[in-house]
Amino acid sequence: MTLKNTITDLPDYMAKMGRNAARAAKALRLSSGKSRAEAIASMARSIRAQSSAILDANALDMKDGKTKGLSPAMLDRLALTPQRIDNIVNSLDDIAALPDPVGLEDAHYAPPNGLKIARVRVPIGVIGIIYESRPNVTADAGALCVKSGNAAILRAGSESLRSAMALHKAMTAGLKKVDLPETCVQLVATTDRDAVGHLLTGLGGKVDLVIPRGGKSLVARVQKEARIPVLAHLEGICHSYVHGDADIDKARAIVLNAKMRRTGICGATETLLIDASIAPKVLPLIAQDLREAGCELRGCARSRKLVPQMNAATDEDWITEYLDAILAVKVVDNIDGALAHIDAFGSGHTDAIITENEAAAAKFIAGVDSAIAVHNASTQFADGGEFGFGAEIGIATGRLHARGPVGAAQLTTYKYAVRGNGQIRPL
Repeated sequence: MTLKNTITDLPDYMAKMGRNAARAAKALRLSSGKSRAEAIASMARSIRAQSSAILDANALDMKDGKTKGLSPAMLDRLALTPQRIDNIVNSLDDIAALPDPVGLEDAHYAPPNGLKIARVRVPIGVIGIIYESRPNVTADAGALCVKSGNAAILRAGSESLRSAMALHKAMTAGLKKVDLPETCVQLVATTDRDAVGHLLTGLGGKVDLVIPRGGKSLVARVQKEARIPVLAHLEGICHSYVHGDADIDKARAIVLNAKMRRTGICGATETLLIDASIAPKVLPLIAQDLREAGCELRGCARSRKLVPQMNAATDEDWITEYLDAILAVKVVDNIDGALAHIDAFGSGHTDAIITENEAAAAKFIAGVDSAIAVHNASTQFADGGEFGFGAEIGIATGRLHARGPVGAAQLTTYKYAVRGNGQIRPL
């Protein structure tokens, strides 16, 4: 069942991939929004037509994953089903239908000299995306890059490579049916870890940006070794904070969904914070909901006094992205205590407050330094599709270029188009 590496000259293979991507990026930069949308729609149709082959490939990945002892959460991230294939196809159709971000004029200037200046969105160029176990990233990332006029070089994790290759084959078949190079979206077809190193060098200046989407060790390696700009997708140490003025039924439903809807996604809540004023009444109910759903609770001393069945939390629990049915629980004195905890232990991803107090909600949203701040909703809405982006490449937790869900519009940069009528600058 083990995949064999068949590439004998990896440096040459990667260098050729870089050259092909650069040529494809030029073609995309000159293409129309209509042709890029048609390309994505064609990829979607091809994925649907080849769904049986994709599911067969995924079954082999799943068998290997179970043999290797992947956790249930990791297996859930890896698994494809007919419904998930439908979701991938629908996501690509949504991306195809989005407004074209390329060429959009998002600012205008009219200085006294009579020049007309516009800030215009343009593609970044060639984007390398390194990701782990979620096969759908192959389709989402490829489609978002094409939509935004960028060529993509995709490097999937070894545990999902068969699935990624099957999806990529379908996408390539879709690209062949439209007037765009099939090298617009390339996949590194090897499990050789050295391929990542080559990609991080920029392939001789051909790669403009690299995006890692995966665990802490992957992101740390990319940030350490990259010789090109990195748009980082860091851990999702997300918090749900139940404020003293929360609606109890609303709080119970939101926390349960935020943790247990899908435990293996980056928007899953990993720590529950709850005000001391409401904890005696509400925490036992929330704990009961979670424990009945199969969630292990690890609480602070104050939490365990209210729910003795909890295991004791350690310092490590506050900084752990479980991606599993485990939740850390802490009782805080007030909103300032919640904000202080998030500031100390959060990852800047997504944090939510549950309250009927609008002033408290406003204070939380202003005070929490995260890419996504949520009021009275599940942290699992931290998703580009839910934001209307069609899909996302990841949730950017940095502060430069893009922050939050990275969709097609976030994969563009800009240039200034200056139009004159014979103006010259005086001495």
